[in-house]
Amino acid sequence: MLRLAAALLLAGAVPAAAETVAITGGTVALGDGSEPIPNGMVVIRDGRVVAAGNVRMKLPAGTQVIDATGKWVTPGIVAGFSRLGLADVNLSAEGADDTGNDGPFNAAIDIAPAINPLYQPVAVNRADGVTRAIVAPAAGKNIFAGQGAVIDTGADMEPITARRKFQFVELGETGSNKGGGSRASAHVLFRNALREASELRRYASPIEAARSGTPDQRERAVVRNPNESRLYGTSAQRSEDVLLTRFDAAALVPVLQGRQYLLVHAERASDILQVLDLAREFPSLKIVLVGATEGWLVADSIAHAKIPVIASAVNDLPASFEQIAATQSNVGRMRAAGVDVSIGMVNDNDTHNLFMERQYAGNLVGLQRIPGATGVSWGEALAMITSRPAQAIGMGGEIGSLARGARADVVIWSGDPLEGSSAAEQVFIDGVAQPLETHQTRLFERYRYLPRTDLPKAYRH
Repeated sequence: MLRLAAALLLAGAVPAAAETVAITGGTVALGDGSEPIPNGMVVIRDGRVVAAGNVRMKLPAGTQVIDATGKWVTPGIVAGFSRLGLADVNLSAEGADDTGNDGPFNAAIDIAPAINPLYQPVAVNRADGVTRAIVAPAAGKNIFAGQGAVIDTGADMEPITARRKFQFVELGETGSNKGGGSRASAHVLFRNALREASELRRYASPIEAARSGTPDQRERAVVRNPNESRLYGTSAQRSEDVLLTRFDAAALVPVLQGRQYLLVHAERASDILQVLDLAREFPSLKIVLVGATEGWLVADSIAHAKIPVIASAVNDLPASFEQIAATQSNVGRMRAAGVDVSIGMVNDNDTHNLFMERQYAGNLVGLQRIPGATGVSWGEALAMITSRPAQAIGMGGEIGSLARGARADVVIWSGDPLEGSSAAEQVFIDGVAQPLETHQTRLFERYRYLPRTDLPKAYRH
């Protein structure tokens, strides 16, 4: 029965060829930081956005027209930092694939094969307008957690939008625990790993050359970097005191070359400054700060370095010694200083409750009304949960907005999506209408009108 239900669910998500959908009459928000547009239009064709906003155009015959009068239309929410698809429930470690505590590899870990689109949190977040998620592994026994992916929440078995999009590194308190017991040792480990990767990259050979070489040459090419068309053989000389496996070192080569993003978790202001120094030492690194609870203290430095931040939006209490200066105005103050900020669920229900990002964004808007606090505009708040996280990892033109040519991830809301009382009424991913049924809604319908005589004895009182 479960297999049949899954098959029917997936079959319903298959797009019609060359279908055009026009959503008219609603309040349209583009997700680029601009303010909402009353009585706007969104046109979708072949899974892409054709036009959106204050536009009027002649629609081809056969266009499916959806009247959104009285409703709001936005891009789908992009979860800026999550572990979505890596666990179903948190009651047992056996059901989670977010970390590799016991394995020999760290940086070489690719999280994509572990994503399960049938996990319940995927459907729950899809039903509340989350259409894409940046998924990071959790650090195991090393500061390098592995390579994260971008996924969609569509009701199909192909969730991966971009695999091995970034490497995730833990610094700060967690990094010190994973990297030898102190921040100093973690930073030494970090720089040493980049040095080992630098040594290895000098001996890379194109795969084509290795394939056409002698059998002995092909045998020596024992490691393939999954991020590039190169092989690393036993001739790739390394120092005698290497700490990384050859696979881990190979995985860091594209990071060192700036071809793979580097997400670094740091909360304390002094730790953030250390990351900025690292960017100056290795200028090719494409660093993205994650967390940054005390970012407002060094916001000018972050802005000057032009490093984007995926922040925790509502950290306002000193939950740890590296968050003493926590304030809800953190995001607003960084944005006012010119930092490119987006919102992520950093160690905050990052497997299940990604839909809370829109509530957090709404809180940032509300902060504008509190004396002494610093919030952001409505348009900027929406961008922080749509286009800004996509831009942080180089996918701004692909997901997170209603820009022409972007993937057609569109949500029709019953009202203002930054209001907690609003609900997603229709969700499109790549232009395909998605089911909004979840395990919770099925349970609700099952017991909603159940006659008392059919209830278990414990529920008849």
